[in-house]
Amino acid sequence: MRTALPFAVSAALVAGTALGLAPAAQAADSGSSLRFVDIAGDGGTILKANVATPAGADGSARYPVVVLPTSWAMPQVEYLAQAKKLADSGYVVVSYNSRGFWQSGGEIETAGPKDVADASHVIDWALANTPADPAKVGMAGVSYGAGISLLAAAHDKRIRAVAALSGWADLIDSIYSGRTQHLQAAALLGGAGYLTGRPGPELREILGDFLSSNLEKEDEMIAWGRKRSAATYVDALNTNRPAIMLGNAWGDTVFPPNQFASFYEKLNLPKRLEFRPGDHATAEATGLLGLPNDTWTSTRRWFDHHLKGEDNGVDREQPVRLKPRSDAGYEGYPDWKSVGADQRRIMLGDSEHLWANVDSGANGGVVMLSNLLDQFFQAPPVASIPLLPRAFAAVWQSERYDTPQRVRGTARLHTTVTPTASSGTFVAYLYDVGPLGTGKLISNAPYTFHGKAPGKPFAVDLELFSTAYDVPAGHRLALVVDTVDPLYIEHNPTGAQLTFSSPAGDPSHLSVPLREE
Repeated sequence: MRTALPFAVSAALVAGTALGLAPAAQAADSGSSLRFVDIAGDGGTILKANVATPAGADGSARYPVVVLPTSWAMPQVEYLAQAKKLADSGYVVVSYNSRGFWQSGGEIETAGPKDVADASHVIDWALANTPADPAKVGMAGVSYGAGISLLAAAHDKRIRAVAALSGWADLIDSIYSGRTQHLQAAALLGGAGYLTGRPGPELREILGDFLSSNLEKEDEMIAWGRKRSAATYVDALNTNRPAIMLGNAWGDTVFPPNQFASFYEKLNLPKRLEFRPGDHATAEATGLLGLPNDTWTSTRRWFDHHLKGEDNGVDREQPVRLKPRSDAGYEGYPDWKSVGADQRRIMLGDSEHLWANVDSGANGGVVMLSNLLDQFFQAPPVASIPLLPRAFAAVWQSERYDTPQRVRGTARLHTTVTPTASSGTFVAYLYDVGPLGTGKLISNAPYTFHGKAPGKPFAVDLELFSTAYDVPAGHRLALVVDTVDPLYIEHNPTGAQLTFSSPAGDPSHLSVPLREE
C-alpha cells in the first residue's frame, strides 16, 4: 500500500492537470497567443516550455514577464489556465518543464545548481525572444516550482518578484523535522519522480540512504538538503530584495508550514505570508483548473503591484494573512510573532510510561488525503481519547473551556524523556476533544533521538506543526503521545519503553498559542 501510494497520487495530479486544459485551451479566443518552444537550459539541456503573450504584442511595447517552473512530476501544461489569465492582463508568461521530468532533458537534480541555472537561462531566452521587460521579471510556482523560484531569486538579481506556493524554504526541516523521516512524503516524491522522470544518481543515493535510515550518511544528507534550501541563502535574498509572497496550507504533509513561517521572519524585503486550510498543493489546485482561487488571485495582485506598479493596496494590507480551518474569514497580522501572542500553558504533571512499537490509534492521517478532507469538509483525523490504550499512548487533558479557544500559530512541547534504548521515536498530537471524548486532530509532530544513555532522562523541546483552529466552548484540549505513526519512520527497538516525567525543577508543559482578543 505504501509503495502504491505515490504512484496513485501522482497519476491523480496528472489527470487533474489534463482536465485543466479545457479552460486553458480558450486562450486563443481571448486574443492572447500560446506557443510551445524548446529552451536550452544549463549545459544545453533542452527544456520543454510554453509561452503565452498578450494580445496585440507586436514588439513595439515591453511587458512584465513571469517564469513558471513546473511542480515535481507535473507536465509542462500545468500552468496553462493561469498563464492565460496572466497573459490576458498584460504579462508574458513562460512555463517550462523542470529538467529530468517528462520530455525535458537531463536528470532530476532536486532544485540543485543546474535547476537554478536553468531558471536564469529561461529568463535569458524570454528577454531575447519575447517582448519581456528586463526590469520587470517575476517567478512563481507550486511545490517544486516554488522552491526553484526562491533559489533562483537568491542567485539572479533580475528577479524582482516571487510567489512561492506550497513550497519549501528549508528542505531538511520539511521532510526530516524532529530528526524523523517523513515516510509518506518521501515515498510520494520518490515514487512520482520515478514514474514521471529520471532521478539522477545523487538523488537515488540520497533517497536510498534516507529511507533506509543510514545514519552514517546523515551529515551528507543534511548538507545536500541545505544546498537546496532558500533559507541557506537568506543574506543573498535580503541583498537582492525581490518582493516575496509565500503561500502554504496548514496541513501540508510534504512541506509543513513551520519552515515557511521561520523563513518569512528572516526576510528583510517586501514580503507577504498566507496560510490556508488544505494539504500539499491543494490550496492552489482549483486555480490550476481555471476556477476562482484565492491563492492565485493573491499572486496576480502581488505581481500587479510589484511588477506593473499598480496601486492595488497590497502593500498597505497586513502582510501575514491567515484563514482558519473553519468557516471564519481571513485574519490579518503585522508579523508572524503576533499570530499566537497569547500563550496558554497546559501543565503535564502526571508521569506516563509507554511501550513502543504499537500504534495506539492516534495518528496524523494519510498524506494528500486527510487534510484535503479537512479543507473541504472540516473532517480531520479523529480518535476516541478515552479508548486510547494507555500502555501505548500517554494522554494529558486540559479543563473544559467556557469560551472558544482560537489556536493560532505553533504549539510547543517541553518534557523530560527517559528511554530504555539509545534510539527512539515518539509523535505528539494535539486534539480538540468534544463532550463524548472524540478528539479531532489539531496538529502533530514527530521526534527522534539517537545516542542517548538508556535509563538517563533528557529534556525535549518539540514544535508541533503550525495551525489555526477554533476549539468550541465546552471542549477541551488533549495532548497525546505515542510511538508509531504511518506518516513517519520510527526508530524504536523491539520492546523499547519511554517514560515521560515532569521534574519539579523543570516541569513539563505544552504551550498553546491563542489569538489575542
